[in-house]
Amino acid sequence: MLLNMKDLLAIANQHNFAVPAFNIGTGQILNGVMDKCEKLKAPVILAIHPSELEFQGDSFLKMCIDRAARSLLPVCIHLDHSEWGPIVRAIRAGFTSVMIDASSLPFEENIAITKRVCELAHPLGVSVEGELGTIGTTDGDTEGGTDDIIYTKPEDAVRFVEETGCDTLAVAIGTAHGIYPAGMKPELKQELLSEIKSKVSVPLVLHGGSGNKDSEIAEAVKRGINKINISSDIKDAFYQELRKTLQDPRIREPFDLYPASVKAMGEVVEHKVKLFNDDDKVKHYSLNEML
Repeated sequence: MLLNMKDLLAIANQHNFAVPAFNIGTGQILNGVMDKCEKLKAPVILAIHPSELEFQGDSFLKMCIDRAARSLLPVCIHLDHSEWGPIVRAIRAGFTSVMIDASSLPFEENIAITKRVCELAHPLGVSVEGELGTIGTTDGDTEGGTDDIIYTKPEDAVRFVEETGCDTLAVAIGTAHGIYPAGMKPELKQELLSEIKSKVSVPLVLHGGSGNKDSEIAEAVKRGINKINISSDIKDAFYQELRKTLQDPRIREPFDLYPASVKAMGEVVEHKVKLFNDDDKVKHYSLNEML
């Protein structure tokens, strides 16, 4: 069941859980994520970064749409961290949700470009995620970020949502993209999150939580985060296992190369789904609840 993010997260917001947005840069990752989420009856967001889309091509999106349409899961297909040009391409190709990341621009410019994307996307039934404040970055990060985190101000969040009309808002409360290096100890500003949640009505998004303790992430979900982006964690599990498989030079067929990697990744997917309280939430997506 293919939905936009506005409809998908409205239910999550109502029932206080978070839907994982897994970056699915290959067909093996796509199928592994969907298989596991279907087993867990967990709504899911298939996130594709512009670099992943450029690498795979628009035909990969058709594979994602087909898999989502044939599933009983509520599924959103989301363009991650992007700008105007790729967003136009994504909407034409069939994405149901897009993210405009203008968080590094001055506040007024961020409002203006996010509002422009909403004016383009909303008449077509495509939802829009904006970002306010900046997410940190780590070595190997390909998703964008800054050396210094600029925390989201609650009063700015109110104005941003009101003036842009965005459907979801990514907030900066102390995370960074990528796998955190040794010695880096992130800490979420939970009280700041609660204050933002009390002032804005749209679902809130958390980016870059790979290095945060599970207890912090669980607390953020309780306080109102409804979408959490997961990229580095599942890819690291997948490709670390693949490196082991490739030690055997006799293995060359894809159906022999990837099963162990998909299994290793699936363990991470299941852990995140349960951590976010997303398992067995398909039951809430009845027609009555969505009207």
